[in-house]
Amino acid sequence: MRTRAAVAGGVVLVLFAVTAIWLVVRHFGDQLRLPLSARTCTVQADGRVALDVDQMANAATIAAIGAQRGMPERAVVVALATAYQESGLRNLADGDRDSVGLFQQRPSQGWGTPTQIRDPRYAATRFYTALKKVRGWQEMRVTDAAQRVQRSAYPEAYQKWAADAEVLSRALLGDATGAVACTVRSTPVMRGATAAAALTRNLALDWGLSGTTPADLTGLAVAASDQRDGWRYAHWLVSHAQDHGVKRVRFGDLEWTARDGTWARVSDDPTTAGRVVAEVFADA
Repeated sequence: MRTRAAVAGGVVLVLFAVTAIWLVVRHFGDQLRLPLSARTCTVQADGRVALDVDQMANAATIAAIGAQRGMPERAVVVALATAYQESGLRNLADGDRDSVGLFQQRPSQGWGTPTQIRDPRYAATRFYTALKKVRGWQEMRVTDAAQRVQRSAYPEAYQKWAADAEVLSRALLGDATGAVACTVRSTPVMRGATAAAALTRNLALDWGLSGTTPADLTGLAVAASDQRDGWRYAHWLVSHAQDHGVKRVRFGDLEWTARDGTWARVSDDPTTAGRVVAEVFADA
């Protein structure tokens, strides 16, 4: 009987250990398990970050919502570092207890319904609203500001993503040129008029734009008041290339194509001056 009890106790301990390890790995995000071959987006802005297309699209939306709300770049860094830690920049359907979404916000703690929290725009807006209420957050370390919002059991965990979050924020807020490059390796989610309409609608929702105009059925053009705005929109478009069927993005004398996944210099085109132009994949 003692032997059986000992064996049973050992099995329980092993199961407990495996479960604990799984929870820790889950908590510290999918980014730690992502193979390099899957990281089809690179961001270079005084540093380099590699992400997959889903992570890149989520990061771009988080940054855009921050800019739309008039939050300083430091707030975007805190938000990106938080989402890095909480979800690996993935819009998760579940998590610890009732946590869901990019920031693993909990309906039971008043963050919203599960459906609302799974909306990246809603989740980012709620995060920025909460951060803004933290007195002196601008002078805090990234991890301290994030912790005041999240109240995590791992208060120091956010800091390890601060450097990557700074690289992403510089690029996604337009402080770098041709900094976001993604390769669309599989069939795009949308094509043709459907893609152009979705791209126009979501660009307007993320950035609060009213001057986005469809360019017939193949793409769109976005007015850019200056270089910084132009690269904000251009990088957002590339970040959302996979889920919106973007084939080509051009701003100034640089052009990104889905085929090459890189930015290349092109000849000047007077018709594109002061505009970011995007083309989507045509209907098959």
